[in-house]
Amino acid sequence: MWYWAFKYVLLGPLLHALGRPKVEGLENIPVDGPAILASNHQAVLDSFYLPLVVTRRITFLAKSEYFTGKGAKGRFQRWFFSSVGQVPIDRTGASAAQDALDAGLRVLRNGKLLGIYPEGTRSPDDRLYKGKTGMARLALESGVPVIPVAMIGTAKMNPIGSKLPRPTKVGVKIGKPLDFSRYEGMAGNRFVERAVTDEVMYELMKLGGQQYVDVYAASMKKATEESGDAVGSDGGAARIPDSRAG
Repeated sequence: MWYWAFKYVLLGPLLHALGRPKVEGLENIPVDGPAILASNHQAVLDSFYLPLVVTRRITFLAKSEYFTGKGAKGRFQRWFFSSVGQVPIDRTGASAAQDALDAGLRVLRNGKLLGIYPEGTRSPDDRLYKGKTGMARLALESGVPVIPVAMIGTAKMNPIGSKLPRPTKVGVKIGKPLDFSRYEGMAGNRFVERAVTDEVMYELMKLGGQQYVDVYAASMKKATEESGDAVGSDGGAARIPDSRAG
């Protein structure tokens, strides 16, 4: 109930006024059944604007810290992120990759839409970075289509380090579903999973017009931090890492 209340009453009207979102390709979202929505990741607000324009409910995987806070703030965060359809994922420990994959498979096997950011974290500089192969493992194990989604303008509205959104035109481009049934039974093959991932990233590059960088965004952030240029955190999106946890 709260998901729809936030979408249509509590947050949706404000987000519409701030971003005036323009959506293309909405017809590519199936009216029912499971699918993976694979999106580029420019800002925290990606997880708000994509559900805003898609009629069906979308479930995202979120870092578990949002569900374990203490005090009034912790209780509010736990209630809010549960209400808007996010599933907690522990990103620490040796089993983090498998736990994330298992959680994603549960969502898909329940016939729902699963939102994933293949880059694993927000882009530090508005470019598109190399995708993690966990998304491919989910697609191959579940047999569901992958629908590429390009978020445009959210980085300007909600740049890293900003506390309040800035009114900016937001665009959402939804590509045609990608069918990977030709790789049936090949989940776990790292070459196949890399091929699937790269195909999705190529479609995202075409949709959004971003410059592609063949390194992981997290590696770029780490290198930037070590050089003394601070960058922001990933904003709460749970990482779907390489399926071999490497």
